[in-house]
Amino acid sequence: MMAQYLKIKREHRDVLLFYRMGDFYELFYDDAKKAAQLLDITLTQRGASNGAPIPMAGVPYHSAEAYLARLVRLGESVAICEQIGDPATSKGPVERQVVRIVTPGTLHDEALLDASRDNLLVALSATPLKPGEPGESRRWGLAWIELASGRFGALEVEGEVEMLAELQRLAPAELLVPDSLALPEGLDKYRGLRRQSDWLFDHDTAMRLICDQLKVQDLQGFGAAHLDHGVRAAGALLDYARDTQRGALPHVNKFTVERRDDAVVIDAASRRNLEIDINLGGSGENTLAAVLDTTATPMGGRLLRRWLNRPLRDRAAVEARQAAVALLLEREAMAEFAASLKRVGDVERILARVALRSARPRDLARLRDAFVELPTLAAMLAEFDSGSVLDELRVDIVAYPELERTLTDAIIDNPPAVIRDGGVIKQGFDAELDELRGLSEHAGDYLIELEGREKARTGLSNLKVGYNRVHGYFIEIPRAQARQAPADYIRRQTLKNAERFIIPELKQFEDKALSAKARALAREKLLYESLIDALNVELSALSASAAALAALDVLNAFAERALSLDFSRPLLREAPGIEVLEGRHPVVEQVSEHPFVPNDLVFDDRHRMCVITGPNMGGKSTYMRQNALIALLCYTGSFVPAKRVEIGPIDRIFTRIGSSDDLAGGRSTFMVEMTETANILHNATAESLVLMDEIGRGTSTFDGLSLAWASAEELARLRAFTLFATHYFELTALAEQLDEVDNLHLTAAEHDDGIVFMHRVEQGPASQSYGLQVAQLAGVPRRVIERAREKLTTLEAQEVDRPRSHDLSAPQQADLFSAPPHPVVEALAELDIDGLSPRQALDALYALRERL
Repeated sequence: MMAQYLKIKREHRDVLLFYRMGDFYELFYDDAKKAAQLLDITLTQRGASNGAPIPMAGVPYHSAEAYLARLVRLGESVAICEQIGDPATSKGPVERQVVRIVTPGTLHDEALLDASRDNLLVALSATPLKPGEPGESRRWGLAWIELASGRFGALEVEGEVEMLAELQRLAPAELLVPDSLALPEGLDKYRGLRRQSDWLFDHDTAMRLICDQLKVQDLQGFGAAHLDHGVRAAGALLDYARDTQRGALPHVNKFTVERRDDAVVIDAASRRNLEIDINLGGSGENTLAAVLDTTATPMGGRLLRRWLNRPLRDRAAVEARQAAVALLLEREAMAEFAASLKRVGDVERILARVALRSARPRDLARLRDAFVELPTLAAMLAEFDSGSVLDELRVDIVAYPELERTLTDAIIDNPPAVIRDGGVIKQGFDAELDELRGLSEHAGDYLIELEGREKARTGLSNLKVGYNRVHGYFIEIPRAQARQAPADYIRRQTLKNAERFIIPELKQFEDKALSAKARALAREKLLYESLIDALNVELSALSASAAALAALDVLNAFAERALSLDFSRPLLREAPGIEVLEGRHPVVEQVSEHPFVPNDLVFDDRHRMCVITGPNMGGKSTYMRQNALIALLCYTGSFVPAKRVEIGPIDRIFTRIGSSDDLAGGRSTFMVEMTETANILHNATAESLVLMDEIGRGTSTFDGLSLAWASAEELARLRAFTLFATHYFELTALAEQLDEVDNLHLTAAEHDDGIVFMHRVEQGPASQSYGLQVAQLAGVPRRVIERAREKLTTLEAQEVDRPRSHDLSAPQQADLFSAPPHPVVEALAELDIDGLSPRQALDALYALRERL
């Protein structure tokens, strides 16, 4: 047995091996030690190798899923080795074989998955980097596959920043990269990273694999002809997925090619700062997705997060979603749709398990319930004839009467969790199964009758007829009466206080009954497989229905949120600009104990930047984030938290808010801040929305102020729509020098030596920052506050006495940052007027006019 184990283990060195022995999955040697530590199970030993005991640990097979879930969450992969031979006919060890490899990125078991999130396997490929070549010159290919739904796609991007942004959006559970690929700093420590042989990323091999999977000649029809590294990554994914599943992937039958420019681009730092579906603490609480997710199905919740993380730039597609939301609101049909969708459940993942032939009886019961609900949903959608996306969904949300009838007739109302012990197929579905079951089920009546007859024949009142799995049927007589057994009683087993016998009649019944039971179970499993086959015939249409149901669920949730949270429909327009009337932060508004103060924002073709000043905690960051989230929601097709919104094209959303050290990468807070600022300044366009908060605070005052000033000027030159929050009051002078810039401030009022934040945005610069008052609110000791107040008075007095050329304290005194003198002015200043003759003075005047 150990020789068999070691042979199988040699083929799966890098994963834990769950080796089936009876009712347990056993682990040996280093696997046993590792599993005992990770799972907190007993480490024991069995047998010896070279005189040393063999470490062993195990888990019961019937509860293995819970242990697998824990291992997968820890980033481990597990090979499941089952007994595929028949113990009754095997000579030597029962034949065993690895039937599946469970890895973090290839999960499809319900118990191992988070119902609210996608579980993606992602692969990376890239052009080789030449010596001295910058990382931003590389072209990257990303591909992803989700076995739990069949989603399969790829895209290509330029540069490491763009790749990292897409990688964060996809959030892979497992990441495959070629052995030779040099990764950006930090990514090589990714927990789900798997290095694969370079030949698996060969372009021609990958193309053949993908075409074979999709049953096509080439990828022209998928828009993938231009992809090189995207195809390489997709091919490596397919090979890995097939290998781990030990079989075909029939539900992976579509290939989506995404284009970077089709969506509003959000880089990794911006996605993190906006807390779209993950907050800064790493959980899903108090995020945009948490507020909007009132979906009725898990697949709807997952699609909602995908839409939020990838807003579309296609105005027609967005407006079609908006029209659907408006129709649902107009008919007030949200509760009705939600109730019906809730009964549908997670069809998407159930169909994946059907395709992989791992669906359980309860999966089929849920599908049966979904089929019952589909005609209702189809009829409800038929009432809408709108020109919205609902028209497209109605095409795919159709009834499947034959499948519904088959599953209704075949599956009992509350089936067991697994098919292993039978009891899944309804009485009356199959005549042969009913007959075989009858033989087994009437065994009890026969045994009672036999026991009565034998008691009468033998005169032994304590005689019993029984059964166990090891010895089969028997007649048991107490030891004291065993000598009185008739001559036709054949001894079968001796116990401490009894003797067990068999008689020819009972032996004949035993052969018939046990055979019927085994045949009934085999027949039931065969019927169950035929149900899986019938579902697989319609798999493509069923998958399209599942996708349509998920989209309907999201649109219905958008409508419900619009009604419950007082959201309005935004107007998308061709002209550049953003106009928000009484906008609100969708998350802060829900968690705040106080009424939220709404605020306006106006950007147009001329006004492109707002310099925002005001006290800490006054609401600058909230105001900026709320406008970014409103823009994001506009392009997902959702209604928005504002009284009215009109918005022009947006290509990117950038945020530079907050800072933290990147200790692992060896970058300081200021370095992180400047790296993110550099990314914005290199990539922002006239259609970008940029949020900049407190640039330059991580260095000296003059350095920071200079960088903030220059960054603001550059963003104004780029004409990006920019909200620029700062405590450098000097920056408010930009509004006097540049037409694109306006000043805004958050209001506050002093009261009883304290401060009251009004959270209202008003025109013009703030008068002060209220730093001492905020420090007092934070609990800084009073003696420190008093000392700070004294020092502030001293500094302000010194600032008043300082010559104007060095005064940086007031908005109107920003001489250091004014434009340099005109060359004519400089030339005039250099003239020795008293030494000029009238003729020379006239010549100089003409020369100055020429220069001007």
